[in-house]
Amino acid sequence: MVGASLALLWVHAPTAVAIGEDTLLDVRRVVIEGAGEAPRPTAARRLAWEVRQRTSVETRLEPTTVRLDDPQLFASPMLYWSGDQTFGPLSEAEVIGLRRFVEFGGFVLIDDASPDAEGFDRSVRNALKAVFGEGALRPLPETHTVYRSFYLLKRPYGRVEGPAQLEAVERGGRAAVVYSRHDLGGAWERDNLGNYRYQVQPGRRGQREMAIRLGVNLVLYALCLDYKDDQVHSPFIMRRRAGQK
Repeated sequence: MVGASLALLWVHAPTAVAIGEDTLLDVRRVVIEGAGEAPRPTAARRLAWEVRQRTSVETRLEPTTVRLDDPQLFASPMLYWSGDQTFGPLSEAEVIGLRRFVEFGGFVLIDDASPDAEGFDRSVRNALKAVFGEGALRPLPETHTVYRSFYLLKRPYGRVEGPAQLEAVERGGRAAVVYSRHDLGGAWERDNLGNYRYQVQPGRRGQREMAIRLGVNLVLYALCLDYKDDQVHSPFIMRRRAGQK
């Protein structure tokens, strides 16, 4: 797949070859008309920073925004869509844009910033139904590649503990859209002084770190799709699980 090949080049390319912002991964934030202001305005920036610090992926530290009906939607392989309130049905152009983005190999992370409420969740499910059909969004098992694309994780965590599983729309054997009701952005968000803006709940040991690691995993998955499913990685993964170095 061309997209996956380009992504692998992105991951493994040495830093010296990067020339300008256009060569950097842009964790683009989706803007939906009528959905209000971004509930976690610095989350994409913080995720981009963590990915750059922890991996060989060169990220754009000031991610851009994009509408689903924008012709420039396809300029980055990943979209970050966060919200905390009800929004209306997607326009026909937005439906077509999102469907094509996924069909062309794009990855979408949807993050419910108000998982204790129903508004955003209900709107997201209606939107995904309009784009991909009834029943397209399904639970993602704990054995899925997103939990081991970089770090080895057992379950999702965010600002809140949330459900034991992520949900996803799968296309061509890959999780093309991943939906989290854990407020990942709330765990990543920091203020202008660098302090975390929100306390994690219930505040389990390492909960925020697990949320950051999940974000890193999702970015690596977006770039490399299911490359970790290759058996060549099995010995390495087994050693990691056994706590060996």
